[in-house]
Amino acid sequence: MALRMSMQHSSPGPKRSKSRDAVAGNFSGSPEESPESKSRRLQRELMAAAAEKRMLAISNTSPPAAKGGKGVDMAQKEDLPVKGVDSGKELSLGEANQLFSMVFGSEVSKDILAQWSNQGIRFSRDPETSTGLVQHEGGPCGVLAAIQAFVLKYILFFRDELVQGVPIMPHGGRKLFTSQSVPSENFSSVTEHAKARALVRSMGEILFLCGSNRRAVIATLSVVGNGIGCSEGNQKDVIIAKALEGLSIESFSDLHKILRVDTYTSQSSALQRIEAMIPVFQSRMGAMLFLISALLSRGLDSVQADRDDPSLPLVTAPFGHASQEIVNLLLCGQAVPNLFDGRMDLGGGMFLKGISRNVEVGFLTLLESLNFCKVGQHLKCPKWPIWVVGSESHYTVLFALDTSVQDENELEERESLIRKAFDAQDQSGGGGFISVEGFRQVLRDTNIRLPPEKLDHLSNTGFIVWSEFWQVILDLDKNLGGLKDSSGLMGKKVFDLYHFNGIAKSDLNGSQLNFEGETPVQRPRLTKLRVSVPPRWTPEEFMADVAVSSADSSGKDKEVAKPEPSQHAPLVDCIRTRWPRSICSWLGDPPSIV
Repeated sequence: MALRMSMQHSSPGPKRSKSRDAVAGNFSGSPEESPESKSRRLQRELMAAAAEKRMLAISNTSPPAAKGGKGVDMAQKEDLPVKGVDSGKELSLGEANQLFSMVFGSEVSKDILAQWSNQGIRFSRDPETSTGLVQHEGGPCGVLAAIQAFVLKYILFFRDELVQGVPIMPHGGRKLFTSQSVPSENFSSVTEHAKARALVRSMGEILFLCGSNRRAVIATLSVVGNGIGCSEGNQKDVIIAKALEGLSIESFSDLHKILRVDTYTSQSSALQRIEAMIPVFQSRMGAMLFLISALLSRGLDSVQADRDDPSLPLVTAPFGHASQEIVNLLLCGQAVPNLFDGRMDLGGGMFLKGISRNVEVGFLTLLESLNFCKVGQHLKCPKWPIWVVGSESHYTVLFALDTSVQDENELEERESLIRKAFDAQDQSGGGGFISVEGFRQVLRDTNIRLPPEKLDHLSNTGFIVWSEFWQVILDLDKNLGGLKDSSGLMGKKVFDLYHFNGIAKSDLNGSQLNFEGETPVQRPRLTKLRVSVPPRWTPEEFMADVAVSSADSSGKDKEVAKPEPSQHAPLVDCIRTRWPRSICSWLGDPPSIV
């Protein structure tokens, strides 16, 4: 523009790009111009017009400067509009049809559709369960339980990142709590702000997990307008509820009419979008919208490729439960149907797909205790001590406050070391005995100091049998290299687990009626369990004998050695798939996984 002004004979007024006809009119020049002057002027006009066009293009594409002088990443430019709730593109009829058929199938009942259209993602109002998500409808529990598991991860182990005033940023992987700094079990002390931020972070992490950490697709509704962005508190709920009046989804065409989706490659932009959309996810359509977001983040074709049988709907008939593929998608980012590690080769080019990677939060199921399936180590031993628990018809959550619950038993590690040294000297072809010379090498390798009389007793036959050697080790003090524990625990681990069932249940398993005598008192439940896990090689009757014999020791040892009363519920069978032969106890009613 400066170049063009320098070529003007008089001060020009404000000008915009001329139309082609106007520019062509100027090219005619005045009658007094010579051909050479006319050619130079024409060339200058063309150069000025080109310069103005380039400057205009630059001003339209340049990102606005952020505070501190830094511009916004151009790669994230498409992610910037996050305040609106009804922006985004609509799915094509074909995409909507594929999505609806994949989730519900071709013969879904109205009851199942109603279950998935009437479940929001909301925290309990009960102080005792205030960090738990409440389920009012049957069916979407798999979605809620998976979100719940990630919410607990942030509330328990990343609470410093939930402080008000700290920007919501992508997860940095920092471990804020260790076994020496155990989170508080006072769950009612968690603020509403911290819970909301934990929910935003959890939903964002799950969606990017589904999108292979490259993208997140966030689904919303066209009937919900931008008005909620300017509203406060409960007013947003009122606006959304009014917008959803009479709305039902009974076919793919209904889905096509109301669904809008946005794709984000920037995690920070996606988190801002989710934060702005929390009132929508809290609405009665929230669980379905989040499931759709997860499926679209993964990609519909990729979801079908993950499955062993893509012809079956993801929401199972006749009760509308979330399938294992949905739960696995939310926990590990792939909609595989199985729980074992890796994949199982069936021969002939056929194989079954399982869990291919380590996970943040895990999964346990009652079905494994019934020998209907096998859960692999990826799901049994997640990074954080939090597990979604599956029964035949429901999903709940089990968690610990201390990451050390997953540590190996130190005496089991010691037993493995001794056994390995013994097997290295076993020349019997697996017979379980070694020579006296090999035995002395085992003692040196494992730093075991046997009293002379025990050494002579084991060696008098000329060979040493493992079972006899092991009994001596169990009765040998730890300071001599054995496994005898003066506390009476004998390597037993004792720790606490917590179980949360978000579905509305009565306090007395449905038997307590309200004052009208009709409906059970509705309330989610949180149960604290004391878990005692003996080493895998210790007979349970031996553990009982040790506890009784140590009862006359000091008061502290009495408390440690006191045997816990054994209680049973289906949840205990799930826990035993992770900690074999564990003994569980609790106060009050048994924990429910249905």
